[in-house]
Amino acid sequence: MNTYKRRQTLAAGVLGAVLTGAAVLPSPALAEPGDDASVRVTVDIDEIREPGVLALSIAGDAVALSEDGSTLLVRQFVGTLPTVTVTDTRVADEVPDGANWAVLGSATDFTGAAGQAPITADHFGWKPRLLDGGETGLVTEGEEVVTSLDEPTQPGNNVGLVDQELLVSAFDSEAVASDSYSVNADLYLRTPAEVAAGAYSSTLTLSLFE
Repeated sequence: MNTYKRRQTLAAGVLGAVLTGAAVLPSPALAEPGDDASVRVTVDIDEIREPGVLALSIAGDAVALSEDGSTLLVRQFVGTLPTVTVTDTRVADEVPDGANWAVLGSATDFTGAAGQAPITADHFGWKPRLLDGGETGLVTEGEEVVTSLDEPTQPGNNVGLVDQELLVSAFDSEAVASDSYSVNADLYLRTPAEVAAGAYSSTLTLSLFE
């Protein structure tokens, strides 16, 4: 084979190799006109949850004291505070860090309906009684507050309900959240034996603080 024919044969072989290699390359995929594609979209929507609250409620708005336990020197009139309930509907992460709550009470002077001299609030005392403090042990009732006619049962507690006195408290608001707690109190008005007869009234105000 002469040189010219050898070159033609090699060129044909190279061309054949190039063509053969080109034949195995993938063809681009083409979308057909009118074809559709879809995507499924989902979402979970939770119910709207109102923020919890810390609230105070009282089972009644009045209590009548009746005479019981009077002596020759002191007349005593007793009753029971309607049940006081503290309800906390908050979850723990809604409670401020380090918070605690307390219910405090104070009374006005007893005013006579017929113009009698008032009986001052230092003659009015209470002994709180926890009815339902839950299971944490962190909700407790306040100490007894006796009247100015009594000897103190705790240092300085014979002052009556003149100023804000503790009815019930929680040491750790977060630990006792999402529950309710109830308390009442024995109430007593102690007056000198010569107190003027007639109807009297006072307002006992309970306040919840956190």
